[in-house]
Amino acid sequence: MALIQRIAPSILASDFTNLGEECEKVLEAGADWLHVDVMDGHFVPNISIGLPVVSALRQRLPDAFLDVHLMISDPDFFVEGFIEAGADLISFHPEASFHPHRLVQRIKALGAKACLAINPGSGLSCLDYLADDLDMVLIMSVNPGFGGQSFIPSVLGKITELRRRHPALDIQVDGGVNVKNIASIREAGANVFVAGSAIFKSDNYKITIDNMKKEIRYEN
Repeated sequence: MALIQRIAPSILASDFTNLGEECEKVLEAGADWLHVDVMDGHFVPNISIGLPVVSALRQRLPDAFLDVHLMISDPDFFVEGFIEAGADLISFHPEASFHPHRLVQRIKALGAKACLAINPGSGLSCLDYLADDLDMVLIMSVNPGFGGQSFIPSVLGKITELRRRHPALDIQVDGGVNVKNIASIREAGANVFVAGSAIFKSDNYKITIDNMKKEIRYEN
């Protein structure tokens, strides 16, 4: 069975003074998901957005798929709030959770999809006893905390290895994804592509997303 390909623009790169309009425009331009980066200034060296923004996006965009990436310490204490606010999928980092397996089960029991996020310097061993319970794995292709960073090429091998081990699992890649490298990321095995600056800093969202879809031979 072919995996569904998805383009998920990261709203971290959007114009926050016009966030609702920006999100509407990027969805109209062909984006599949909205990727929402939540940072706490503790797990990563930056502070971004939180529950009120997720709630506001859900109210304005009731049909949008909100892909919420928690780059925060102690996500165990916050997943319920984000799911209640409207998150469809929660990604968290295993090293930030007290009990990753229990947290995965809790996320799914609350009605959301569960995803584990793997940093560039981390291996895949944390998935040994979790992968079968996950809906997706997020491979970070930059060190988390800031948008606009360059893609780390060595991550391609990790994506390939993950795909080899789990041929039916959704694999998302986040960090430095653009029109020039998205084809190689797909070839490595990814099927969900997070792009922030490449889309939101472009002159035309639709042209950029269309070009990305051409590069990955997009089928949905």
